[in-house]
Order: sequence, then C-alpha cells, then structure tokens
Amino acid sequence: MQRRDAVLALALGATPLAASAQRPERTRRIGVLISTSSTSQSSKSDLAGLREGLQERAWVEGKTLLVEYRWANGDAAQARAHAAELAGLAPDVIFSGGTIALNALRDLKVKLPIVFVNITDPVAGGFVSSLAHPGGNVTGFTPFEYDIGGKWLQLLREAAPGIAHVTLLGDPANHNFAGFVRAFMAGAKTLNVQPTAAAIRNVADIERAIEAESRTPNGGLIVSASSFSIVSSDLIVGLASKFRLPAIYWTKTHVLGGGLMSYGPDSVAQYHAAADYVDRILRGAKPEGLPVQGPTKTDLTINLKTAKALGLSMPQTVLLQATEVIR
Repeated sequence: MQRRDAVLALALGATPLAASAQRPERTRRIGVLISTSSTSQSSKSDLAGLREGLQERAWVEGKTLLVEYRWANGDAAQARAHAAELAGLAPDVIFSGGTIALNALRDLKVKLPIVFVNITDPVAGGFVSSLAHPGGNVTGFTPFEYDIGGKWLQLLREAAPGIAHVTLLGDPANHNFAGFVRAFMAGAKTLNVQPTAAAIRNVADIERAIEAESRTPNGGLIVSASSFSIVSSDLIVGLASKFRLPAIYWTKTHVLGGGLMSYGPDSVAQYHAAADYVDRILRGAKPEGLPVQGPTKTDLTINLKTAKALGLSMPQTVLLQATEVIR
C-alpha cells in the first residue's frame, strides 16, 4: 500500500475567457479525492483537464483557490480515511474521481457539494435520484451506458476474428460490474463467443484470470471500467502481451502503454467539463439543479504496433472507426 501523498495546495491561474468568469473576491477551497494513484499517467492527464477548466474560469493560485488532493490507490479503506479528512477541512466543494472515491464520500454521509466523474449508472449506484434531477448534494459526469459491454466484444471480435473465448475483467465491489456482464453475455451469445466474467479484487486475481484465459485456445480479454484497471495498468497490459492475448480496454491510457485497443469517452474532456460544475457551485449553484451529463463522443484508439506483435492485420472496417491510430 502506498503512503498517502502530502496535502497539496495547488495554484490554478489564467486569464478569464468571458465576463461570466470574473475573478472571485475571496479565496475558496476544493477537495479532490481520486480513486486511483498519483503516479498514474491517466490521472495526471485527467487532472490537467480539470486544472485547465478551472484556469479558464479565472481561479488563481493562492488568491482565489486552494486544492487539497487525496489518492485512494484503488483501496476502499484509504478512500474512506481520505474522505473523512477532506470532509473535516470543510471545503466549498469536493471533486470525486471514480466509484471508490464516491462510495467513500457516500458511506460517510458527507453533505458538502460533490461533483463526480467516471461513474457508470449513478442512479443504480445510489448516488443520485435521476440524471435530470440529481436531487441531493451530488452531481457530475457519467462515461457510458452498460451496452458498451457488448460493443467492446464486437470491436474485439472484428479486430481478431479468430477469437472464440473472451474473459471480461471487472470489480465486483463496483455496481457497474453486473451491468457490464449482462451486456457482455448478451453480445457473446449473438457473436457465438464463449464468455467468462472474472471478478477482480486484487493483483492475484488479475494474474489468475489472465493466465487462465491464456490457457484457452483463441482467447481474448476485455478490461472494463474500474480503478484496478488504472492502478494495475502496466501489469494487465504486460500480461496480455506476454500471453499474446488480444485485449480491449475502456481508456486509451492502456493503448498508449502498449495495449491493443480501447473504446470509451475522452476522460480528459470529462474532467475539463466538470470544472464548469465546480465553478458554478463555487459561485452559488446547488448540485441538485445541475443534471448529470454523459459524454459527447466515444473514442476508439488502436495500437498497430501491438496488433503486428500479435500477428493481427487490423481490418479496414475497424480502422475507419478509429479516432486515433498509433503506428
């Protein structure tokens, strides 16, 4: 378990883009609780999007905004401890990244305004009453709907037509797992693929599930939305490469790290958009009046170097759908 990062007071400053982004008259404070690790490249990129969005709204370092960061490192106990610390600081708003972080804030019954990102089906998760009318102190941005579980399988099968068996990795403690599994199983039936859903609770589970899939002829992997997929990204991508398993991931971070392909929203764009909600709340808006928003587009990223290493010739039909191709 990694040691908790030191509290950061972060400077966020830039020139206002519009008259509505006039500089506030007093310093405000936000708390940031992220489910993953501070060393994760995806976390760094995502938070850069949030910072940029706040800068565009005239929040200035040391004068108008202080930020307190906490990282859960994929651990629910760490998330709860950090959530309690942040609540004790009584910031004007808490920004929550991922389900582990938001679960911790909910379990502690934190009543401060909260803006979240990367929460699939926040209604089923019990975080909001509805997408249009959150109805409490929580609102934010959801990355996709459950049917993406079938789309992941479809794209993987198109990229590797010889696949006959696929294992989906997911977090059983996350309410999204059951929804992804349902869509995945339905897609597998349609595509005549043998499916397995692997519940991942720790690193040993990751290793066990991927090794088991490697012993299945013509196997493949789907890595669904979860904190473990980010915290253990290098391990997952490395094992998929070692066992020569075609795999599709939910963020392009894995593809930049050598994974075959990913299909999901632009996470940086969601963090950037969330800065608007943080700004509105800092200026007096209530979360209950800010509807939960979904992504405006979904990106397909493909790594042709990895495809070549796996002996795959990426079909033109797949390449034409790609938002980004790494050659």
